[in-house]
Order: sequence, then C-alpha cells, then structure tokens
Amino acid sequence: MVGASLDEAVQRSFTRRVPKSAGAQMRYLVKQLKGTKAVADLLAMSQRQVERYVAGKARTPRPALATRLQTEVKARWQPQIRAQARHKAATTGGIVIDVRARLGYTAPIGSTDDARLRHLTVALPPQYAARLFDAHQQGATDQRLQEITAEALRDVYFQDSGRRAGSLEEVHMLDVEHLEFDL
Repeated sequence: MVGASLDEAVQRSFTRRVPKSAGAQMRYLVKQLKGTKAVADLLAMSQRQVERYVAGKARTPRPALATRLQTEVKARWQPQIRAQARHKAATTGGIVIDVRARLGYTAPIGSTDDARLRHLTVALPPQYAARLFDAHQQGATDQRLQEITAEALRDVYFQDSGRRAGSLEEVHMLDVEHLEFDL
C-alpha cells in the first residue's frame, strides 16, 4: 500500500501521457528492452504475438495481459522525470502524506495510549521522503515502509519536531484505510 502510493505520487509528475493503446505500449517496451524476445519473456507470451501488436494486427489484449502491459510501461515511463521528482522531494521539497488509519503509540504509564482512528494530512520533511524512497527502491516490505511512515508521523505530528510529547517512544499504524502521498 505504501509503495504503491509512493509510485503514484511520482507518476503524477510525468510531463507526457503514458501510451494507452496496446500497440503503442508494445512498441514502447520493444524500444526500451531492445527486442521483441525480451518483451515476450517479460509479459509471458509468444514473440510472434508481440510482433502482431507492434504491427497493429492485434489490438485488444486479454484483461490480464492489458494489466501487466500497463504496469510494465508505467514502471519504465520517463525515468529522468521520475528521478528528478524523487530527488526534489528528498532534498528540498519533502512529501505530503494524507492518511486515515488507527494510530497508537507507546507512552509512559498514566497516559492514554489506546489506538484511535485519525485522519491526518501532514507535510513530512525531506529526510523522511529520502528514507521512504531509498527503502522502496531497495525493495523494503510494505511493513517496513509503514514503520518509516509511523516514525515520521511521530516526529512531525505527535512530537512537533521535539517541542512536545518528548516521552513518546513509538507510534504504530494499524488498520490503514487510506494512504496517499503527494510531492
């Protein structure tokens, strides 16, 4: 959920539209992977069928193939724009998170630390954007990305960058209903 939301945030920075037709998507992948054989292996289909899509003889893929095709094209579309957006968020801009989840925390005895449903929209500083993007690129699990996000919420929202709730130890994100990032 967190990784997909990070990808969607970066994709909103694209300057050109992703190809929509199956033929255009196939031609793009053939150009990127330098051959129909590589595309056929990637999409688990025959090389001849890839050639049919490139030539325009086949037009409408099965739903499963259409989904795989769309995913692979989006993953490779405008890599320089994608890198610039991540770099800007990680160095100067930061990232905005909109989350609706049950948030609980570990706190000293005598305080209420029961998890409760919260809807937060918080601007996270660049260092957390950098940590999230680095972890996502290194293949971190969604659980690890949620832990980094909860850490960021603890520091920015609950502790207000060290100005309050200094004894708050750890924040837990449970039952995430909605999670969206924006650059």
